[in-house]
Amino acid sequence: MTATKGLPTIAPYALPRADELPAPRGPWRLERGRAALLVHDMQHYFVRPFAPDASPLAPVVRNIARLIAHARGAGIPVFYTAQAGNQDRRDRGLQADLWGPGMSGAPEHQPILPELAPAEGDFVLTKHRYSAFQRSNLETLMRVRGRDQLVVCGIYAHIGCLLTAAEAFMRDIEPFFAADAVADFSREKHDMALAYVASTCAVPLTTAQLLGAL
Repeated sequence: MTATKGLPTIAPYALPRADELPAPRGPWRLERGRAALLVHDMQHYFVRPFAPDASPLAPVVRNIARLIAHARGAGIPVFYTAQAGNQDRRDRGLQADLWGPGMSGAPEHQPILPELAPAEGDFVLTKHRYSAFQRSNLETLMRVRGRDQLVVCGIYAHIGCLLTAAEAFMRDIEPFFAADAVADFSREKHDMALAYVASTCAVPLTTAQLLGAL
């Protein structure tokens, strides 16, 4: 893994299987009438460090697409996060110290992957910080729709996905972590994120398990 322009170049790795998932402390069970789906940061800029036709990215994109299709068909709200391009340094804040200036507004940076593109009726939230709840109305949009469970998928597992799940927990929203529909800098980081959320704030499940519950 080598650093380049703030993001690493990510070597392929295998996604975790159901029998490799850590046991969660949380007792929560996913329910169709309470759940919302969050597709986290699946923009060209963030997926470019991955090999496009290899694991983890290729199967993660397929799994996210399955979750989106199922959610839409079941009347489950679908939320997206997407950072704005050409961020003002004052708005970017401390993130600039760690990751540089971020993305531009160019079509090779800002758009969400076309195979996962938002549809009419979905919600696209402007992403400001690691957690999707920061400076957004995600919680309000969920609450007014009677949703108090959140399925998190996307990238990167140990950064924004993890911290979104943690903040959901702290807002008394039950988080579920799509273990094979998130991707990360490495399998080590991926496993760390699963272990952390399982022990502190969320229930990790595979896409098949999530679809079965919904």
